[in-house]
Amino acid sequence: MSNTPVADGRATSCAACPLRQKRALREFSADELAIVQRMKTGELRMKPGASFLRQGERNEHFYTILSGWAFRYKMLPDGRRQILNYALPADLVGLQGSLMVEMEHSVEALTDVTLCAFPRERLWTLYSNSPSLAFDITWLAAREEQLVDEHLLTLGQRTALERTAYVLLHLYTRAEEVGLTRGSDPVHLPITQQHLADTLGLSLVHTNKTLKRLHVAGMIRWKDRLFEVLDRQALAAAAGGDITRIRQRPFI
Repeated sequence: MSNTPVADGRATSCAACPLRQKRALREFSADELAIVQRMKTGELRMKPGASFLRQGERNEHFYTILSGWAFRYKMLPDGRRQILNYALPADLVGLQGSLMVEMEHSVEALTDVTLCAFPRERLWTLYSNSPSLAFDITWLAAREEQLVDEHLLTLGQRTALERTAYVLLHLYTRAEEVGLTRGSDPVHLPITQQHLADTLGLSLVHTNKTLKRLHVAGMIRWKDRLFEVLDRQALAAAAGGDITRIRQRPFI
């Protein structure tokens, strides 16, 4: 499927962006909003299963996820897959392929996804004309590095139970930040046990058994893609500590 941005009359204006209503996302000044609006060239709509950024390709655009879920992954020649991280609304994807020679990973839509498209040639203009937005881009890149560090720690040192508890709590917390769930309400978690296994570096059987342990212990409930944290304190203890919530983080 092409990753050329599609401009249409339904494109959301930055002034009316629904992400601006999220308490965890910082406010834009009028000047910043105008700059981002001028940068945006359109919106790209992807269906579940579509890889809109591909390992080994250099893309002409980077994107903010306006709605939906996606995941970053790498493939080995024999078809084995490692899921690196998940992308939710307000997350930036494709920056690597805009700055490097080519993408070192792919990105696939988990649900219907709407992307705000920004051409990479305008990135320098942003750095030249808006230091605050340039800082936001740098912050988002640093945050992605932080998430990769945590994921490496998870794969290298955490037990299967700790890995599973950590990743589930991580996804639930990120969903909370962008208003996809509130309090102890369930969140629609659009991943399968195979996705989770490919994230954790475990077999599907081992992943299933570990999920059952968390369920039997009364920490979680996950059925029909509805995920619920029943005992956050216990889940956090199993993960090795609660997930630090980020307040007023930037987005583009």
